[in-house]
Amino acid sequence: MAMAPAMLPFFLFLSLLSLCLLINANGVSSFEEKKIFNVQTLQKKHQLGNQQACLLPESRKEKGAIILEMKDRGHCSEKKIDWNRRLQKQLISDDLRVRSMQNRIRRVVSSHNVEASQTQIPLSSGINLQTLNYIVTMGLGSTNMTVIIDTGSDLTWVQCEPCMSCYNQQGPIFKPSTSSSYQSVSCNSSTCQSLQFATGNTGACGSNPSTCNYVVNYGDGSYTNGELGVEQLSFGGVSVSDFVFGCGRNNKGLFGGVSGLMGLGRSYLSLVSQANATFGGVFSYCLPTTESGASGSLVMGNESSVFKNVTPITYTRMLPNPQLSNFYILNLTGIDVDGVALQVPSFGNGGVLIDSGTVITRLPSSVYKALKALFLKQFTGFPSAPGFSILDTCFNLTGYDEVSIPTISMHFEGNAELKVDATGTFYVVKEDASQVCLALASLSDAYDTAIIGNYQQRNQRVIYDTKQSKVGFAEESCSFA
Repeated sequence: MAMAPAMLPFFLFLSLLSLCLLINANGVSSFEEKKIFNVQTLQKKHQLGNQQACLLPESRKEKGAIILEMKDRGHCSEKKIDWNRRLQKQLISDDLRVRSMQNRIRRVVSSHNVEASQTQIPLSSGINLQTLNYIVTMGLGSTNMTVIIDTGSDLTWVQCEPCMSCYNQQGPIFKPSTSSSYQSVSCNSSTCQSLQFATGNTGACGSNPSTCNYVVNYGDGSYTNGELGVEQLSFGGVSVSDFVFGCGRNNKGLFGGVSGLMGLGRSYLSLVSQANATFGGVFSYCLPTTESGASGSLVMGNESSVFKNVTPITYTRMLPNPQLSNFYILNLTGIDVDGVALQVPSFGNGGVLIDSGTVITRLPSSVYKALKALFLKQFTGFPSAPGFSILDTCFNLTGYDEVSIPTISMHFEGNAELKVDATGTFYVVKEDASQVCLALASLSDAYDTAIIGNYQQRNQRVIYDTKQSKVGFAEESCSFA
């Protein structure tokens, strides 16, 4: 039966009312498209070690930018590792890294006392075999080196020969004696003096007074020390001359077969600063998952046309903090779960750090509790499972091929948004999916600073523009080339 014309306005009103009810008080649609978490795929395809070479494909130049292929460091594992042992060490190592960063921040910015035993935990990366970090291959002199990328570190270093004590590395160790472009850094140079800010330890004169010795100690007993050197760095046919790096002569720890580390922090010694004239102080990455064949990218330079983002890039400013100027600090203004905003008074005092080396995002206790409650309210009907290490919200998803999960979105000053991918929402503890945990954790102390870890940055294009002091986010399916 046809509807009477007089009734049309009434039904139009009801339609508009229904639409309005889908918009919450913060202007965010509560009708958020849920993400699909594929349980079976992630169970079967994790990289637990392989026998292939550690070196990645050559970097390439495209439209003015340099693109380096990036993989999870499991690509460099020499042997298959027990799944549960790997995850346990992964989170223990992650906790050591976070503690080191928090204690360094406290010593610098507050009068809050830190116990002597805690102060010995380092500022720099917790580089351990089981830490979920990402690797790229760079050219140093005439040798290709595979290194871990880390936005929380400044000094780039590799193992060097002759080596007093070196860990097992896949591929050749750098030999300064065979390079015509290598030079040592003098211990009385301004570069040597800048080590204090970059590593937390001052440079020192070695047995040869002309060399500048460095040392970096890690919380698990791992370390690297040697002398600073200058060499030609290369990516995709583009060279950076007079690049200062650490030539490690005495290195110990479970470094997973890689050559060393690439420091992408903000100090004078970081690669970003040293290559500023070449790449304009801009780099970006898309972090892949740990699935076999997954491969992301590190892009050096400001050329957005090479990105494969599926949503527009939104930017937020880096918060200025002279005391923590080597960190990337952002203003987190809100978090929502499926469009429903968390109602908390603050999302982090003094801003939040974004870090490629920390695995699990840490949030203030009040924020985490609110997020956990809202997530549990929307993710119902699944049996719970015991907590695992720092993760306390776990489920038994045995028998499920895939599940629909609430979308977690982080909002920053300037309307920038990081919408967490499904692969960054759940942490698969057991291969049979009987223990799958929400991949977020609470800070352990009220003085701690919130950190956005790499797990929540998966399948995102994250752009660091140090020239304009801003960070950008866009969704990008980067797990497969």
